[in-house]
Amino acid sequence: MSALSLRNWLMAVPLIVPLIVLGACNSNGNSPETTPPPPEQSVDEFLAELEQRTFRYFWELTPPANGLVPDRSPSPSFSSIAAVGFGLTAYPIGVERGYVTRDQAIERVLNTLRFFRNAQQGPQPTGVTGYQGFFYHFLDMNTGVRFQRIELSTVDTTLLLGGILFCQSYFDRNTPAESEIRTLADEIYSAVNWQWAQARPPAISMGWHPETGFIDADWRGYNEAMLVYVLALASPTFPVGPDAWTEWTRTYDDSWGDVYGQEHLSFGPLFGHHYSHAWIDFRGIRDAYMRSRNLDYAENSKRATYAQRAYAIANPMRWKGYDGSSWGLTACDGPANMQLTYMGEQRQFRSYFARGVGLRDAFDDGTLCPSGAAGSMPFAPEIVLPALQEMRRRHNYIYSTYGFLGAFNPSFEYNVRLEDGRLVPGAGWVADDYLGIDQGIILLMLENHRSGFVWRVMRTNPHIRRGLERAGFTGGWLDATTARQ
Repeated sequence: MSALSLRNWLMAVPLIVPLIVLGACNSNGNSPETTPPPPEQSVDEFLAELEQRTFRYFWELTPPANGLVPDRSPSPSFSSIAAVGFGLTAYPIGVERGYVTRDQAIERVLNTLRFFRNAQQGPQPTGVTGYQGFFYHFLDMNTGVRFQRIELSTVDTTLLLGGILFCQSYFDRNTPAESEIRTLADEIYSAVNWQWAQARPPAISMGWHPETGFIDADWRGYNEAMLVYVLALASPTFPVGPDAWTEWTRTYDDSWGDVYGQEHLSFGPLFGHHYSHAWIDFRGIRDAYMRSRNLDYAENSKRATYAQRAYAIANPMRWKGYDGSSWGLTACDGPANMQLTYMGEQRQFRSYFARGVGLRDAFDDGTLCPSGAAGSMPFAPEIVLPALQEMRRRHNYIYSTYGFLGAFNPSFEYNVRLEDGRLVPGAGWVADDYLGIDQGIILLMLENHRSGFVWRVMRTNPHIRRGLERAGFTGGWLDATTARQ
């Protein structure tokens, strides 16, 4: 089972009752003709507004007492630990941007870290939050324990740790509260038993169930799991050996090739080119594989972004709304799991699914996701910014309280039983929900583009540095920092 099929399977499990509509209008009663046009904004005004709206998802929807960020909203939801990692990174961004005070952020971060440090761990299937230092993918919003029969997730634990270690480096003042943040971060990170997760060493398993044991799939390149191996290599207590990184990159050549004029290490959905990059600045640093290709992972993500835009321009499946300013295929909500006739052909549509363009991982049902484009902002702002502005202008009904809703599909105009979202007359299907992980990648990558703030802070984290060096990375800021020490 690949990373994509794992996530898709998890989201297909009937964990909550989905919103069902036979839609002919959106929840506000607006059609594209009656939706007010967006105000005229400069680039700086647009980015500032989008970033602040996106930040508010984490600040306003997260219970302050435990810090558990909802997986989605406004639909009733469990908490996603990956979204918690994005939220923990969001709070210092809010401090730097003046959305909240440092003391407010400290209180939220401390409550979150205390919850995870004190949460019950154990092998039993119920009543616990994690096991062996890892945490379950989804948690009950109120109790914080495992949600139904969800898996113990290595990658989602890693994304949570990304936020925890970011806070460890950001809150660097010599005060009792900030000292406690740093101590809690070390305690949570040090408890993760990466060696236990090597069910088929030297690779790291995707996850584990108390009922059935380890998932029959390991993290092998190339996808979103670079950060998994960096943190596993860096562990002060249960580190994996360098052969784990070798195993991770061993299958890279299967994914190397030309995709719509861009020769790169491909992974269809764009989130695979974003998530590890949200916290690690890969510009100018290279491991052995990238040295052999004479590029770095940041340039690779740029090429993947250009390939997606070229695919949208070519539009081989003739979907509505695809062009050079409307693109972005990644994991996201969709209208329904069914086959329907489109332009005389049978087409497969999906609800939540990983959409993308690549050598191996390719699926497209006409559903576009704003976070797919926005996550590439630091790599290719020259094509991402116009796409975001055009989505805001052309599809104003997907932009609301917390910025961009999860996804939209201009081609889906069928009066059928939807599994999520609604139909907007003349505009197709539109998601009803914001997704925490989508909000997170939008926020972090907008900030990395605007100021480099997240990258700059994480370059000072000793665990990140140690993991990269053990993976064989050299050059760029790694060498520059070493020279100053």
